[in-house]
Amino acid sequence: MSRPLVTVVIPSLNQGQFLEQAITSTLDQDVETELYIMDGGSTDDSIQIIRKWDRHISAWRSSPDGGQAQAINEGIQLGSAPFVCWLNSDDFFYREGLGSLVAALEGDPDTAFAYGRCWTVTSTGRRISPYLTAGFSPTLFSSFCTICQPGTLIRRSAWNAVHGLDKSLYLAFDYDLWWKLFKRFGKPQYLKKFVAATRAHKATKTATNIEQHYSESISVVTRYQRIIPLKWKLLLPIMRLIRRIF
Repeated sequence: MSRPLVTVVIPSLNQGQFLEQAITSTLDQDVETELYIMDGGSTDDSIQIIRKWDRHISAWRSSPDGGQAQAINEGIQLGSAPFVCWLNSDDFFYREGLGSLVAALEGDPDTAFAYGRCWTVTSTGRRISPYLTAGFSPTLFSSFCTICQPGTLIRRSAWNAVHGLDKSLYLAFDYDLWWKLFKRFGKPQYLKKFVAATRAHKATKTATNIEQHYSESISVVTRYQRIIPLKWKLLLPIMRLIRRIF
């Protein structure tokens, strides 16, 4: 095997019904990866699934931790590949997803991170609609997160420079990270290719914590842009309805 190009971290807690697809979609990429699974102490069949794939996993642990952001930071620190990302255990990559993102960053050494398009899918993997992504615009990004997290890839050097994720955040730590990287390194590269899928189901953290998600997102926008767009107040009732549907 050649040296891994991408460190992939899968944080998970009681997501056994989805975990195996997250693992296999990582192992099936067309670039070398090193995979770290940070399990928060699952009591379902997650550990059996992890052990099934143990020889393909660089390292894993299962124990209570300081939350998702802390677990992701921990996993990325264990790796050494030049590009890093995380994949929530209910999401998955498409076959050439990471390869496309690696090629984009290798072709543009001055860019800190890249992101592609993602499908929003049901709990069974049926496609619902494309996630609304767009080329990076600070004005638009202040109102809506046009970056879909499972479709992102970051240079390790840039990750280290901004000290990874803010572990004090429970939901908006990815939104905060994109702002940190943009403010430090400039605009990311956007690929108009579908590279991953994000699952919409009633048990997701964003679906079960809508008020906190909005509160954290507003605090992040305020930190980096100082002005809070009206969208955050006007669309909250609509988002409550959308989350209930899925």
